[in-house]
Amino acid sequence: MEQMTAAHRTLPFGTMVRVHDLDNEKSVDVRINDRGPFVDGRIIDLSHAAARAIDMIGPGTARVQLQILSAPSAVQPAEFGVQVGAFRNRDSAERLRRAMETKYGWARLVTRTDTPGLWHVVVGKEPTQDGASALAARIRSENSSVTAAFVVRLDSV
Repeated sequence: MEQMTAAHRTLPFGTMVRVHDLDNEKSVDVRINDRGPFVDGRIIDLSHAAARAIDMIGPGTARVQLQILSAPSAVQPAEFGVQVGAFRNRDSAERLRRAMETKYGWARLVTRTDTPGLWHVVVGKEPTQDGASALAARIRSENSSVTAAFVVRLDSV
């Protein structure tokens, strides 16, 4: 929390990003070390220290622009999936996982250090972000019970 770090759904871990607040013109450089945010309309989740550096603690959200400063030299080839749910109850997560696997093929349960006690259901293995975005749109259109479907990078889930 007190390091200059951030979470992003698809950028490789170790990527350095400049986050520029479009309203107050302040910027902060952060290292991607986690996955998220999993809230529609948000593109990056800053650590407490990084948010404080650009005066984002009070409002909690801001309009920002990202600039990639550097990426790790040894990045695994990317694969992308779609997170379709997160549950405190593993049985509930497993039911959704089985249903998604039956309908869309590959699906698994994932736990993350940033959300202890939650089981995330991730569907699909796509070689491109566009392919995963298309899968997410298909899942949303075919499943009224799935209210959020986010593209995530699979090499770190």
